[in-house]
Amino acid sequence: MSETTHDGSVAVSAPPSPDEGLTAAQLAAKYGLSVSGARPSLFEYVRQLWDRRHFILAFSRAKLTAQYSQAKLGQLWQVATPLLNAAVYFFIFGVILGASKHMPKEVYIPFLVTGVFVFTFTQSSVMAGVRAISGNLGLVRALHFPRASLPISFALQQLQQLLFSMIVLFLVAVGFGSYPSMSWLLIVPVLVLQFLFNTGLALIMARAGAKTPDLAQLMPFVMRTWMYASGVMFSIPIMLADKPDWIATVLQWNPAAIYMDLMRFALIDGYGRENLPHHVWAAALGWAVLTAVGGFVYFWKAEERYGRG
Repeated sequence: MSETTHDGSVAVSAPPSPDEGLTAAQLAAKYGLSVSGARPSLFEYVRQLWDRRHFILAFSRAKLTAQYSQAKLGQLWQVATPLLNAAVYFFIFGVILGASKHMPKEVYIPFLVTGVFVFTFTQSSVMAGVRAISGNLGLVRALHFPRASLPISFALQQLQQLLFSMIVLFLVAVGFGSYPSMSWLLIVPVLVLQFLFNTGLALIMARAGAKTPDLAQLMPFVMRTWMYASGVMFSIPIMLADKPDWIATVLQWNPAAIYMDLMRFALIDGYGRENLPHHVWAAALGWAVLTAVGGFVYFWKAEERYGRG
């Protein structure tokens, strides 16, 4: 288009833009643009996580190495901390309160140490999950990656720590007369199921902690209550023998108690099937699948909101 100016020259105006009148959404669709950090489909999200499996493993190892880097005993604290907790609980519950009076000493001490180690695995996974996003905002805001990598990596870190501690747990069991047998093979599926359960919990707590950072201050009280209700220091059916049956049933079916009892059954010779609730393996599998899948989907639904604001 052209027009004549007052001095007789011809001015050429720019032709109208082909994008004139289009909305932002229409422009984005026309040029194939997408929202930065938009949530991918669930299938694509799983694929992205698989592509970053090496990062997840390397990050968990690095966090595990750095955890005790400032301590003189270093990685030995991975074992010393739960052992010291077990010693305190043995003195208070086993000696003073008499929680061990219905069990022989060679059963109660491995029973207690196993409970402390196994529950610490879940407790540490939950606490690490709460801070997975809120404690790593610099990384979340600087790089584009599936945010579920962080809570999964922290749960994997706790699994590696437990595996390191299992050496001491085996020594304690053998020292009190529980020698390796075919039942020890059950340790593998128990750890797999508990890891799935813990990962699901870490994902749930990561989303909750990203929205409410103060949750990290509340969770230690919640975890302590859960520990006392899960039979870490005592046998639930024995301790509650004079109480209504439904109380012991509810406590035995909580997932922390289930994974502890399965580990005790696998590891300790004197801890028989009579100490386990009915259909215990089905319950362990159900808790693992329900929490892992539900936690993953719950975390994924808020993917585009992490690190914002």
